Amino acid sequence: MRTSLIAAGLAALFSGILGAADAPAALSQSQIDDIITRFAAKEAEFQRARGNYTYRQTARVFDLDDSGSTVGKWEMVSDIVFTPAGKRTEHVVRAPVETLKNFNLDPGDIQDLRDVQPFVLTTTEIPQYFIRFIGKANADEIPCYMFAVKPKKLEPGKRYFSGQIWVDDRDLQIVKTYGRGVGQMHRGADNQYPKFETFRQQIDGKYWFPTYTVANDTLFFKENTARMKMTVTYKDYKQFKSDVNIKYGDEVKLPPEGSKPVAPPKP
Repeated sequence: MRTSLIAAGLAALFSGILGAADAPAALSQSQIDDIITRFAAKEAEFQRARGNYTYRQTARVFDLDDSGSTVGKWEMVSDIVFTPAGKRTEHVVRAPVETLKNFNLDPGDIQDLRDVQPFVLTTTEIPQYFIRFIGKANADEIPCYMFAVKPKKLEPGKRYFSGQIWVDDRDLQIVKTYGRGVGQMHRGADNQYPKFETFRQQIDGKYWFPTYTVANDTLFFKENTARMKMTVTYKDYKQFKSDVNIKYGDEVKLPPEGSKPVAPPKP
């Protein structure tokens, strides 16, 4: 978020979000490295599978006063589709006029909404992060490996995740993340971003999909502080295609009605 002419900010208080992790289990570094390699491969597999699904994303950001009452709101409802190349395509279904008073959303907020909050840590992204094993911990009664994650380097104009992840110790997929987006989109800007928590749920009996993100934070700007709340839901996951790659050539022209069928060209 960035301050508006009035002032802006966000901030959060999560009660009971982070359960204490057990002391690091007696795992060797090679065992830990093996777990990271395996769950990153599973995350890459999930990312490819996600390209076969559509879903509806509903994001709401609330501008709060000191008493916690809503004084402004931003909302966007979108249908999300991924191309075979993994490119995100978004069709906006509903986007009422925003009424935020104390802050505005900036490009970093939108990037976090699309990529950072539903964080996926694949084999490709592993070299970009420091990953430290914390120990074993439950996420909603699911036994997990818990890791601290932060970017090694902040490239200009890019957003990264910094925080903790919970990895199912059986499926080796991320089931929960807690942290914030980091990295400035514009140098010198007074931008602040909230801490958030994202939950995943097993949708198809195989992969864990993001289903809910929540933030309730107060961020501190140079000029003032501001309170906010955010909720994001990811619903109606539907598989719309298989993994078969279809190549599209020139448009097929149908012969005039009543004409004789034309034999197909020889291979």
